Amino acid sequence: MAAERIASPVRDRPRLLLVEDDAGVRRSLQLLFRARGFEVRAYAAGAALIADPTTRNACCLVADYRLEETDGIEVLSRLREDGWSGPAVLITAFPSADLTERALAHGFSQVLEKPFREHALGDVVARLTGAGEPSALS
Repeated sequence: MAAERIASPVRDRPRLLLVEDDAGVRRSLQLLFRARGFEVRAYAAGAALIADPTTRNACCLVADYRLEETDGIEVLSRLREDGWSGPAVLITAFPSADLTERALAHGFSQVLEKPFREHALGDVVARLTGAGEPSALS
């Protein structure tokens, strides 16, 4: 009889980093990504994410642009300085061609304008990471 491997509900999931200072948006996105098969490390502030040593093995970063003490571009820049090389998505309610150009130049794979359909963000992350569950709306 072959031994079956029982997957841990969290340990075997790809880790996604989320930094969003709006508690309601953060919780909504956290639930979305968990439902899509990710372990989500969610932070209200960029400094907390940067200070957490467990973030370095994450498969993707989703960062809000405007945060209270910094911005999503700075968060990704700091992670890159520490050697993290995963894909990143910037979400913003303040889109501009300049912001998109800066974000892409700093290593973001994509910039999404708020409000967005949650499944669209989930699909972008799934495509960038090759992980997570596909959306029923795709």
